[in-house]
Amino acid sequence: MSHGARVIRTGVSSGGPAAPPAAAASSSSSSAGADAELMDGAYFRSCAGMLKVAQMISLLVGFISVNNSPWTDYSAYSYFQIVTMCDLVMILFFYIIHIFRIYRKLTCVSWPLAEFLHYLIGTILLLIASIVAASKSYNLTGLVAGATFGFLATILCVLSIWSSYKVSCITQSTSKYHA
Repeated sequence: MSHGARVIRTGVSSGGPAAPPAAAASSSSSSAGADAELMDGAYFRSCAGMLKVAQMISLLVGFISVNNSPWTDYSAYSYFQIVTMCDLVMILFFYIIHIFRIYRKLTCVSWPLAEFLHYLIGTILLLIASIVAASKSYNLTGLVAGATFGFLATILCVLSIWSSYKVSCITQSTSKYHA
């Protein structure tokens, strides 16, 4: 008999009625099956998952707005497009990593650190690209909208930096003292 740590998932919230003993026994056997599932359905509804979706949507809208507008400065807007698409692809990459639980299989990579560094570098580049795009927009509505969505994506990325720092760094430092 193994005495290792295991996760017990229940479908009952803290405010709801308690599950009958037969349901509790069947939920512990189904929790082993839930760990073997291909996709993590809870990540779709989590705050981090919804934040990534909002970032991807704002980056895509910013890219489309700039792409469909008449350009006044080719280098500024091509830089904005490159930064938004690279950031969008990387956020989608980390979203897929979490959805399919790839981080459990590839343990040689520090995924929280990789995601933190991606957000740190990507946010700085996105902020620079949005400032340049806003300064070169010349009151053209599509370019202003693209820069605005770039700033919105920057704010959402800062929230991700804060939450990933809070989760990866603060949690590790407090668990060291409580062990």
